[in-house]
Amino acid sequence: MGGACAGHCEVGRIPAVKNVPDVTDRAVATAALSALGVRPGDVLLVHASLRSLGPVAGGARGVLGALRRAVGPTGTVVVPAFTPENSDTSPHYRERVRDLDAGAVDAVRAAMPAYDPALTPAPSMGALAETVRTAAGGERSAHPQTSFAALGPGAGRLLVGHRPDCHLGEDSPLARLYEADARILLLGTDYATCTAFHLGEYRMPEPPRRSYRCVVASRGVRRWWEYEDVALDDGDFAALGAAFEEAAAEGDVRVGRVGAAQCRLVRLRPAVDFATAWLTEHRTAGS
Repeated sequence: MGGACAGHCEVGRIPAVKNVPDVTDRAVATAALSALGVRPGDVLLVHASLRSLGPVAGGARGVLGALRRAVGPTGTVVVPAFTPENSDTSPHYRERVRDLDAGAVDAVRAAMPAYDPALTPAPSMGALAETVRTAAGGERSAHPQTSFAALGPGAGRLLVGHRPDCHLGEDSPLARLYEADARILLLGTDYATCTAFHLGEYRMPEPPRRSYRCVVASRGVRRWWEYEDVALDDGDFAALGAAFEEAAAEGDVRVGRVGAAQCRLVRLRPAVDFATAWLTEHRTAGS
């Protein structure tokens, strides 16, 4: 939408920002983020496709450094650090075992390690998530499937109390990000990856629920744990994002380029509020 315009333009009430050079050095990357609207003191929930940005000095570490400089010493960078690899109810697992025989499936299940917030990697979430997770001073929430990692002075407050039977609802970092009036940075990604929309699923009247199962450690003993939570579905998030952007108030969405990638900076609160109403309307029984 608005990011297709060259220079300064508007689509509806959404300001686009001036294109910036390729982010081949860290100073240029920081300037590009500031031009997009990232401010000192921001709490940023970041979804990133580093490949889409083009070359960045230092790779994922360089991008993280640019993000931290853009938000300054009082800002906090947050990323999803999800771990579908230790669950046998995830799409990731179903794809992994799709063509395996029963013995091979049993071997896969037996080899799944228990979740450890300090050690378990999040390979499916990309290089930036792993860089935040492993950075000095980085913190991570305790959920065995949908943890978040963060760097900055707000990390502890945002990540504390992530209840193990609440993936992305009121007892998750998403609700704390909502309270903090955080912003979402879609860094070369689109609304299909917008995790914050899941909070809208929890805020629908009587959202559907389902069972989940994953490997955890209890007093040092590996075990399978089954629990019930809201049935998460991101299949319509691209359409939801397009509808949100069409209706967004001035300042709720900024569109521009960082390096080679079209990016969006989105206020989380109005995005979640819109998602709650839109999902309630569009996911009615029998639709």
